[in-house]
Amino acid sequence: MIADAYDAFLLDLDGVLYRGDRPIPRAGETVAALRALRKGLSFVTNNSSRTPEAVVAHLASVGIAAEPDEVETSSLTTAAVLSTRGVTSAAVIGEDGLRTALSAAGIEVVAMDAGPPAVVVGWDRHVTYDDLRAASIAVQRGATLYASNDDASYPAPDGLTWPGAGAILAAIEVGTGVRAEVFGKPNPPILRAALDRAGGGRPLVVGDRIETDIEGAANAGWDSALVLTGISTRDNVRDATHPPTYVVDDLAGLLV
Repeated sequence: MIADAYDAFLLDLDGVLYRGDRPIPRAGETVAALRALRKGLSFVTNNSSRTPEAVVAHLASVGIAAEPDEVETSSLTTAAVLSTRGVTSAAVIGEDGLRTALSAAGIEVVAMDAGPPAVVVGWDRHVTYDDLRAASIAVQRGATLYASNDDASYPAPDGLTWPGAGAILAAIEVGTGVRAEVFGKPNPPILRAALDRAGGGRPLVVGDRIETDIEGAANAGWDSALVLTGISTRDNVRDATHPPTYVVDDLAGLLV
């Protein structure tokens, strides 16, 4: 079976383990089976809105056991990288997960009109036009623009999609002509951090999006598995610049 060839499994969340509040069939049983096989696991997500503790609570609500130190979010990666660069304050468009990660890394979250050295953008379900205007002004006045991720859409429970962090970011980028540095998938830092959380070894990146999960694995030089329970389809695979190593109907396909 596919799982035999790998030591660590870097599992995306939305569209792989659940959609919104709905568990994806057989996902929980597969995670438990991988643990029984003594495989390393990490839960890696571009969704910047939740803290690791909130991610663990949501996983528990859909029948999947996890620990906070197994979770790598784009918020954690963003905060870690900015901290190493000496960023001490930033204005933020984003929810609790991003704000908490930045604060925990010693980065003060300040107002957009405070002359911040950086503007950090993540997914924010409460963003307003005034927020976008203030962020655009801050960037034009010299703040460096960063983003936790640039996913254009978010997979909704009903199978449709909502605007993601990338849709919010696009408004600022188009309005200012400034491109953000992005830390989430498909960029390698988040996947390297996730592999560390899984204990190292030979990894398999598992996700539902070709442009983030599968492309991220290719950028890191790792194998990948696309599950067809989320965004990307078999038709998308045919058009992919870097196709996945495996395509499976759902997470249980790793055990075949």
